[in-house]
Amino acid sequence: MSTPEIHLRTLYLLDGAGRIRGTREPDPEPGPKFTLVRGRAGCVWAARADAPAEVAAELDALAGEEPPVADFRQAPVHGGRYRALVGGEVYFGPAFTFPETIEEPDDTVRVDGLPLLARHFSGWTAAEIAGCSPIVAVMAGGHAVSVCFCARRTDAAAEAGLETAAAFRGRGYGAQAAAAWALAVRASGRAPLYSTSWENGASLAVARKLGLRVYACGWSLG
Repeated sequence: MSTPEIHLRTLYLLDGAGRIRGTREPDPEPGPKFTLVRGRAGCVWAARADAPAEVAAELDALAGEEPPVADFRQAPVHGGRYRALVGGEVYFGPAFTFPETIEEPDDTVRVDGLPLLARHFSGWTAAEIAGCSPIVAVMAGGHAVSVCFCARRTDAAAEAGLETAAAFRGRGYGAQAAAAWALAVRASGRAPLYSTSWENGASLAVARKLGLRVYACGWSLG
């Protein structure tokens, strides 16, 4: 079962005090100044490890007052106070879980090396392939044209990263790649997760096409 806690711990490395010490990526970044993940039964949150103690304490107190969510598009009750405390740009969007039954798509392959990506995704490195596995691609003309990979992962869950080459967008390839990736992640013993911004229409369209279910919403200050 996917929960706000699983979402938080899949995306970020937390220290012993529950503060964010980096993103859970092959090449970690510092992560947001503050993140709040709200679900229907409650919410979890974390401030970045470099936040002053008094600021982190106030963020904790405010976040503890956030109610469970019925409308996932509704902004946090204390959104203005969080912004006043730490500043930064807001990132806000849904977190999805995949349905129990996923149809196996055609024309997808597992990516375990750079040659398949060379034509349309030349920025990848061997280390990234190892750190983002399983990686699944939709093929056209012998080359990967849409790729879904583990943007972040733990032993329990993996967060999807999805990229489609510009010339091949709008053909449903992203949904195919994401479906095949979710099956590969489940085969690895992890839960496949998918999250995005409310402003990312293309990503939301993939979620609709696959019948993904919202289980939480993330609200962060970068």
